[in-house]
Amino acid sequence: MQPPAEPVVNTASGAVRGRRHRGTTVFFDIPYAAPPTGRARFQAPRPHAPWPAVRDATEPGPTAPQAKRDAFGTLDMSPYFGPGWIKGEDYLTLTVQAPEDTGPDLPVMVFVHGGGFTAGSTRAPLYDGSAFARDGVVLVTVNYRLGIPGFLRLSGAPDNRGLLDVVAALRWVQHNIDAFGGDPGNVTLCGQSAGAIIVGAVLAAAPDTVTAPDAPATGLFRRAIVQSGSAEGSFTPEQAARTTHAAARALGIPPRLDAFAAVSDEQFVAIMPDLAGLDLTTPTHFDPLAGITPFSVVADRRDAHAVPAGHGIDLLVGGNSEEGNLYLAPLDLLTASTSADVNAIAARTHHAPAGLVAAYRARHPQATVGELRSAILGDALFGNGTRRLTEAHAQAHAHATSGARTYAYEFAWRSNALHGRLGATHTMELPFVFHTTHLPRLHGPHALLGTGHLPADLAQRMHTAWTSFARTGDPGWDTYDTERRATMRIAQDWTLTHDPRAAERRAWHH
Repeated sequence: MQPPAEPVVNTASGAVRGRRHRGTTVFFDIPYAAPPTGRARFQAPRPHAPWPAVRDATEPGPTAPQAKRDAFGTLDMSPYFGPGWIKGEDYLTLTVQAPEDTGPDLPVMVFVHGGGFTAGSTRAPLYDGSAFARDGVVLVTVNYRLGIPGFLRLSGAPDNRGLLDVVAALRWVQHNIDAFGGDPGNVTLCGQSAGAIIVGAVLAAAPDTVTAPDAPATGLFRRAIVQSGSAEGSFTPEQAARTTHAAARALGIPPRLDAFAAVSDEQFVAIMPDLAGLDLTTPTHFDPLAGITPFSVVADRRDAHAVPAGHGIDLLVGGNSEEGNLYLAPLDLLTASTSADVNAIAARTHHAPAGLVAAYRARHPQATVGELRSAILGDALFGNGTRRLTEAHAQAHAHATSGARTYAYEFAWRSNALHGRLGATHTMELPFVFHTTHLPRLHGPHALLGTGHLPADLAQRMHTAWTSFARTGDPGWDTYDTERRATMRIAQDWTLTHDPRAAERRAWHH
């Protein structure tokens, strides 16, 4: 008996040939926009030209220009970042993974990867969509412009071009996903870290800021999942301008669109180390990402204040209980931190740093200095902004007729990697959401999941909750409101808690 033929699907731009993979069908490297070359790197995404023959979509394709990142200190992060820059002009593409024997009207998840707005791609092993496809969900992962082409602010160029790419991918989904078995009326936009900040910005943006008025972005998806994002994570125009001037100095060019358009992608990638650690604090705003990246979404107001523009979209939102460990433990800074380091991160992120430190010392009386630093850093980067987004969404829809719901979670399972210091850090939930905990590169003393056995059903249970939310809008626990603040604590045991971070919430709002 001959093996079944490789699947071929007709899209609006032409036919694509995928392949069968682990009981699913997968289509790699499908363009959703034209190649961003030359001056077009600093323009809004344009439609891709049709292709006359069947396009081969059996192998992954190029990725956005980026420096290769394999690790944070001693921690192997290659499953998260992927292979780095795989060169090729046609990289505004997406991957679609669907059940092999697909029926119509399946729920769709569109995932936006993280990586500090400077790294990552659909080729990262963590984002294998096999488990979602086997469970009846069509998973779409998206490449978008990064770094200078994606997020540098330039007069004469639209802001947030990487975000505009994501919106263009959502439009592609609306026009094409039914051919893969997906329901364009049941799309969940989800992302993690930088990808989650993008999702929050799309959720909050007025329609005419992200797309044409006749196709509002919020009409392109029904639900949203924000994993370790931040409603406080955007840069003001003044902060973004500092990155622009720093990049111009590093390149030896004036900070003008025509000058940047003449520079190669290789040169953009080469100067990224020169932009590390920029101080983006201004007289009116702290650096919301505490210097970990020189790029973010640019906005005149923080996302939390714009959430009512979410137009009735269900939201699943949360983070990890030890987010800050990723930026300290792999560099041995959990043990080497001093009280001066704690005071410095508080001063960099809060208007009353002494009071903030005192509140965290009271909240964590047994914490080491390094653990205290990590707790403040994690909340400065993600926790505070996540809580603000959760509160604002729940409040905005408390009395709305749309019926939009808010669900909150905190991921608290602790990895024993790096001598037990990594814990429930940033990115730790991803292998459980994607049910990719079996990947060999995730296991070992310097790998994300550490050594030893994982909780027997944690990955299946968490993956099922995300799948359920995409299908029905309900992950399986109580909704969040601004009185009870129901939050599912996800670890070896799942516990529904109420207002678990009340002390931290008050400390940041004080």
